Amino acid sequence: MSFLYSQLFIRPPYPTKSFTDRVVIVTGSNVGLGFEAARHFARLNAAKVILAVRNTSAGEKAKQSIESSTGRSGVCEVWQLDLASYDSVKAFAARASSELPRLDIVVENAGIATHSFSLAEGHESTITVNVISTVLLGLLLLPKLKQTAKEFPGSAASPHLSIVTSEVHAWTGMPEWKAQNTFTALDDEKTANMQERYPTSKLLEVLVVRELAPKLADSGVILNMLNPGLCHSQLARNAGWGLWLLKLLLARSTEVGSRTLLAAAAAGAESHGAYMTDGKEDNEAVSAFVRSEEGEKAQNKVWNELGEILENIQPGIISSFLLK
Repeated sequence: MSFLYSQLFIRPPYPTKSFTDRVVIVTGSNVGLGFEAARHFARLNAAKVILAVRNTSAGEKAKQSIESSTGRSGVCEVWQLDLASYDSVKAFAARASSELPRLDIVVENAGIATHSFSLAEGHESTITVNVISTVLLGLLLLPKLKQTAKEFPGSAASPHLSIVTSEVHAWTGMPEWKAQNTFTALDDEKTANMQERYPTSKLLEVLVVRELAPKLADSGVILNMLNPGLCHSQLARNAGWGLWLLKLLLARSTEVGSRTLLAAAAAGAESHGAYMTDGKEDNEAVSAFVRSEEGEKAQNKVWNELGEILENIQPGIISSFLLK
């Protein structure tokens, strides 16, 4: 009922807060929520908006559209980022660290939703893209975010790392967390429940953010997560007719949904570690499982297992990100 009420009767407010002087990265920003969010950032005077996209030709078209509609040229840059490739993630983060004078906001919006099983970097592709690479990118960009917090202490707001998750995290019990290794279980094509795979990836995101946030309490960086609600976008183009019908009946427009991304990027220190929905902090909106004793056990277990994967990708990443 809360989902229906939110979709039918709540309209997140139109963003008006200025992002003057800010440098912003939005992943998956050539279409959908990311595109509309990038347009808002440009409209609200961001100094630079990086469109982090897999398809750079589509990114260039998005850039032209954003700059034309906002009347601000030279603001957007198109950078290649393929979350199905760890090398691409590492190259993107290295470029950001070396080329950007500062980094104020990272909105990790890119993701996939599919019912077809395939592998990317040795893991089921939804888990690779939505979880492993998303966390990898965030941790690799943390030093730049921390540096910005130290070098620009007079800024209007602390640097933000915002993860786009979803209320569908509550639509799965993720029984794989009880396996000897959660990620190994999720990589088994014979037992994979691909109908629940997207919700499972979002649940993993929620658990990881809740585990990470306390570790970053003194970093100067605000880490939060947001639920944009059910929106018209290309995310679920491979997810089947059921979701297509649900979107037809209940979905918000892409622009309205994108407002929640701006709300998270502008939220205050009280949003650190918080789950945001409809543009507001609402930690009670996370699933009962997440808030349960079992959820806490799953959170710790998932983080430890993910840490091992990340260490194999980038040795030292878990210990280094905790350094002030």
